[in-house]
Amino acid sequence: MNSAESFGMSADTDSVTSLVRDTVTSTTATLDQVLNPKVQAVNFAGTVSLSNCSGSVVRFSDSEDNDPALVMSNGHCLESGMPGPGEVVVDQASSRTFGLLNASGSRVANLRANKLVYGTMTDTDVSFYQLTTTYGQIKSSYGIDALTMAETHPVAGTAITVASGYWKRLYSCNIDGFAYSLKEGDWTFKDSVRYTSPCKPIGGTSGSPVIDHATNKVVAVSNTGNEDGQRCTINNPCEVDESGNVTVRQGISYAQQTYQIPACFGVDNKLDLNASGCVLPKP
Repeated sequence: MNSAESFGMSADTDSVTSLVRDTVTSTTATLDQVLNPKVQAVNFAGTVSLSNCSGSVVRFSDSEDNDPALVMSNGHCLESGMPGPGEVVVDQASSRTFGLLNASGSRVANLRANKLVYGTMTDTDVSFYQLTTTYGQIKSSYGIDALTMAETHPVAGTAITVASGYWKRLYSCNIDGFAYSLKEGDWTFKDSVRYTSPCKPIGGTSGSPVIDHATNKVVAVSNTGNEDGQRCTINNPCEVDESGNVTVRQGISYAQQTYQIPACFGVDNKLDLNASGCVLPKP
């Protein structure tokens, strides 16, 4: 479990030439933007470092600036240890701190939680902490926006970056595909994101947001990889298909999708596991 000389023309001629050049350049730029929309460069802004893992300050499309901010990481990164199979932890007091990073990866603040909202390693591997500060306060104090979580299933081939606040390291690759079931030790994760080989996160990158280059939105949370080629053991997850066939991909890493999570949070960022469309495991 686990990143441009002058040619001596007259002033009038120069003006006309400049006008033509600017017009052509502007038109070319506009066409280029339409035909080849530029992706947003992924950086560290909004990511955080935990004592043992990575994470990010996240918000949903309907979150408001005065809502208490949330930090997302992995369930296996909980300060209380890894939840057992089938275990779901909700609404527990916590004073955990998180190092907030700016775009360049510099630590600009320590944020503090007042509770662990949710944590599990069943079906997925995710945790959410509620902070003592709001999104608006973080923005006004540090100029940093929370990362927005996507609400649609990611697509194979998508260019992504795994942004590790713990190591201050970015890993860029593509979504290779999805594992129907990913088994690691006693735990099983569903519909996991499989990275292409350039993304090889290491220990401490667990909990890193997986960011879509085209939208700059979070599509998954990074959590594990097969290190030694072993079959279905800790740090060596295996893929299991619908028929029960097992595939081991040594050196390949994975993340857990997050598109279904926004449905579980309502007004004021309050967790509601009974909300329509919420499929997160319940206690």
